[in-house]
Amino acid sequence: MTSPDGAHLLAISDLHVGYQANRLIVEALRPEHEDDWLLVAGDVGERSTDILWALGTLTRHFSTVIWLPGNHELWTPPDDPVQLRGERRYRHLVDEARKLGVITPEDPYPLWEGPQGPVAVVPMFLLYDYSWRDGVPGARTKEEALSRAREAGVVCTDEMFLHPDPLPARDDWCRARVAETARRLDALDPALPTLLANHWPLHREPTQILHYPEFALWCGTELTEDWHTRYRATEVVYGHLHIPRVIWRDGVRFTEVSLGYPREWGRRPNGPSGPRRILARGRQEAHR
Repeated sequence: MTSPDGAHLLAISDLHVGYQANRLIVEALRPEHEDDWLLVAGDVGERSTDILWALGTLTRHFSTVIWLPGNHELWTPPDDPVQLRGERRYRHLVDEARKLGVITPEDPYPLWEGPQGPVAVVPMFLLYDYSWRDGVPGARTKEEALSRAREAGVVCTDEMFLHPDPLPARDDWCRARVAETARRLDALDPALPTLLANHWPLHREPTQILHYPEFALWCGTELTEDWHTRYRATEVVYGHLHIPRVIWRDGVRFTEVSLGYPREWGRRPNGPSGPRRILARGRQEAHR
């Protein structure tokens, strides 16, 4: 049934379709309006076949699908038929997503025409550089922070499966991605507002409620902490933390849109979270 409110840009992340329960949720996702867009903010799955199955399934129902990778898409698990690593794996997924008609971070930024005018929808792939060390007090360097995190028993699986090839380290890849994305954002019309979407949070504040504070090392970079004001964001969308919520910073809404693992959404009183309304075509408030 078509929503009487008009079309929306919806967002969801962390679909993790390697879990059968999540796969069934993805199969059942439907737009509220025939012109709804769906932004998928990373961590669709680990195996390339699962990732492309999910994106293909979503393109059959939503008028426009926008995807950006999370860390899980960038893993090279030993059972994946595609054993590409690092940049080559990312580019392979971009090419395959484009064949499905999906918009990726490597494509021109689409414009959402809202009641206040156009908004550039900016899907980003930025990674992290271990600079969020608040959860590791006293750590002055990346090496010190990682050592203390290991001593605490907190090590992200990225350290085993997410390869930065051809660059020497993941933080090098992060800095390269940040520089390239900033170049593209700087080239936009300075009067054009943006919706900034990245799998990892752009600001460290969302990580302050992590159960394991050391995990913030794998959650973002201090290089993007002013991007919501620097690049005129009307909304910021992220995932990764599996803590769906809304926070405000400098008058900008930051929305974590993750579905998460079945063991997580199964404990929520209302069950799994569906896509969140982010932008509207009509005059109604977009968020719900």
